[in-house]
Amino acid sequence: MKLYDVYPLFDINIVKGQGCKVWDDKGQEYLDLYGGHAVISIGHCHPHYVEMLTNQLNNLGFYSNSVINKLQVKLAERLGKASGYEDYQFFLINSGAEANENALKLASFTNGRTRVLSLEKAFHGRTSLAVEVTNNPKIIAPINDNGHVTYLPINDLEAWEKELAKGDVCACIIEAIQGVGGCNMVTPEFAQGLQAACKKYGTFLICDEIQCGYGRSGKFFAHQWLGIKPDLITVAKGIGNGFPMGGVLISPEFTPVYGQLGTTFGGNHLACTAALAVLDVFEKEKLVQNAHEVGEYLIAQLKELQKRNSHITEVRGRGLMVGAVLDIPHKEVRSKLIHEQHCFTGCAGTNILRILPPLVLTKENVDDFIGRLETVLKEV
Repeated sequence: MKLYDVYPLFDINIVKGQGCKVWDDKGQEYLDLYGGHAVISIGHCHPHYVEMLTNQLNNLGFYSNSVINKLQVKLAERLGKASGYEDYQFFLINSGAEANENALKLASFTNGRTRVLSLEKAFHGRTSLAVEVTNNPKIIAPINDNGHVTYLPINDLEAWEKELAKGDVCACIIEAIQGVGGCNMVTPEFAQGLQAACKKYGTFLICDEIQCGYGRSGKFFAHQWLGIKPDLITVAKGIGNGFPMGGVLISPEFTPVYGQLGTTFGGNHLACTAALAVLDVFEKEKLVQNAHEVGEYLIAQLKELQKRNSHITEVRGRGLMVGAVLDIPHKEVRSKLIHEQHCFTGCAGTNILRILPPLVLTKENVDDFIGRLETVLKEV
């Protein structure tokens, strides 16, 4: 049997990681400014994380959600305190797409509506509802294209209010900082106006914090820069530092019903242990603060490089979720960064470098990266 060939791959086999560095099977070291697609929050192979998972695996790897799992209770309490959402409820699943699926289902169960408003350039996952609210027709199969969604421009409050006023919108789903969309940022004015309009018309506001959340923006959640409190918040990626995990933070307005939601693997013992280890390291090493401080430095250094090199036309983002917009396609730049400068970055669109490093990134790592990037930009 062969693998189903849907991923264009770099011909590199990564076999080891530590902090913000990874190594291939030939022993070549790489600077990781991609974090496995914003998944690696506390750095590769953090010793506390490895120790906690090893100890848990030696006791119990998995049992179902038909019995008490005190690790789930502990995680909910810790996450509530860390994020400022102690009065919310927490439902655990396995991925970001699942988190968005369940958030949309909860909204629809509660207000009985089926229509959703989503941002242009949105990305929310690849499963049934999640892919339908994703603004990319290439990945929406005919069976998913059910006419539930209207895509609207970012920060155009008038357009959103016009649709909400029709009275049939179940939920609005937004990323405070768009990921695949290119690090475009929602403004506080738009976010606050949208929240008020949602309340006025009986619509639920969902913030997808799967990529931009969990400390990456320099606050625990990116929407906390905007002065809003969503009804539903979805998380994944950084929550488990690579262990597959997702969750929905659910406002007190929602009343749980037995059997309404469910999952086989969600919130299993190993996943909860991974998430608790992440929160331990967040607190001990002050990683949310680090993301803010080092992120500000990264953005400042990119803007200085922009003055020296015209290939960078714009720098977007916040914290350690940054987009460098280029006047040339990113393909050759990324290729040279990886193969010649041994540095991983992400991308968006055709001309945006997306920088999503582990939250343990240092200013020295930033200087190292800027040097490598400048070398490449001088050559292309």
